[in-house]
Amino acid sequence: MVILTSVLTTGALTLTACGSRDDDSKGGDSKTTVVIGVDAPLTGQNSATGLGIQYGVQIAVDDANKKNLVPGVTFKVKALDDKAVPATGQQNATALVADDSVLGVVGPLNSGVATQMQQVFDTAHLVEISPSNTAPELTQGKNWQTSKSRPYKSYFRTATTDALQGGFAADYAYNTLKKKKVFVVDDKQTYGAGLAKLFSASYTKSGGKIVGTDHVNTGDKDFSTLVTKIKNSGAELLYYGGQYDEAQILSKQLKDAGAKIPLFGGDGIFSDTYIQTAGKDSEGDLATSVGVPVDTLPAAKAFISTYKAKKYPGDYGTYGGYSYDAATAIIKAIGEVVKDGDVPDDARQQIVNKVQGVKFDGIAGPVAFDEYGDTTNKQLTVYQVTAGKWKAVKSGTYDAG
Repeated sequence: MVILTSVLTTGALTLTACGSRDDDSKGGDSKTTVVIGVDAPLTGQNSATGLGIQYGVQIAVDDANKKNLVPGVTFKVKALDDKAVPATGQQNATALVADDSVLGVVGPLNSGVATQMQQVFDTAHLVEISPSNTAPELTQGKNWQTSKSRPYKSYFRTATTDALQGGFAADYAYNTLKKKKVFVVDDKQTYGAGLAKLFSASYTKSGGKIVGTDHVNTGDKDFSTLVTKIKNSGAELLYYGGQYDEAQILSKQLKDAGAKIPLFGGDGIFSDTYIQTAGKDSEGDLATSVGVPVDTLPAAKAFISTYKAKKYPGDYGTYGGYSYDAATAIIKAIGEVVKDGDVPDDARQQIVNKVQGVKFDGIAGPVAFDEYGDTTNKQLTVYQVTAGKWKAVKSGTYDAG
């Protein structure tokens, strides 16, 4: 907070997003450089999905420059590593606000990190679109279950919320898998704990029984005591709220101990890295994720081809398409505000307003935002590990009631 206060009191509130002028290398014409910021874990915890976000944005920016979508503007990407640490995310937000060439930000990956970034961006009227945050309170306020209230006008997301994802998973576990007894574990983080709570509420409402609950810490690697508890509980399924880093180890140790029950998680475990680490022990495990499989969408073919051809690191399958669409939404809004490279003094505020009204067909589905900044695309998918790969087994929407 000391860093945040320092920046705000030295003039971040009055920054004008004036961009910078440079010479177009092809024709010598002067163009304004506009930066799209990215915040995600690019190293360490969750970095596979974080890198997928970074390079999803990079491809969108390259496409915009190639097609000259905004005449007089050259777009560039500025990617900062938050390491999945909220305090680092806040520092990154402060740094992006202080760079007056930044007119929009894509990220972060983690909902817990977002809680520390939202106010920094909103105070500076800098638009932020997350391709992956799913905690309902980020857009609908702390009392979202009883009285929705949008806390920050500059925050949007292209991913749907856990209010839908948790119930979607619970419905599948009880009605499709016919699992009547579930053990629930979470990582005590904003995303994981929230998702586990929503799953549990929907599951018990359906008639299922929660036979035990527990928590882990991020970075834990020895789950022997927890595995014994799960094994002795008689659970037919383990539901895990958290990221793949711990889930992949927990799944392996659970199966190695003889508890041959599937682990079911949210989009935080939906990554090829999960399968690579858990190996054959991941077979039969399940995950929900936002949207429908990007590999099945005709509009995403060029994006996937480019990602593979450039040999970008990370996992494009989870949030790459949503990151591309988030960046495109910002670019389209900039195109309505910045004319012939001329960036008005209140460009950031104007861009926030334009993003609110954006509407187009993205590569991962339709892109538009409701009055809370949430995506209007409510599609979800259940995946299961089959023959060493994630296979979609059900897609649809869920009414949270």
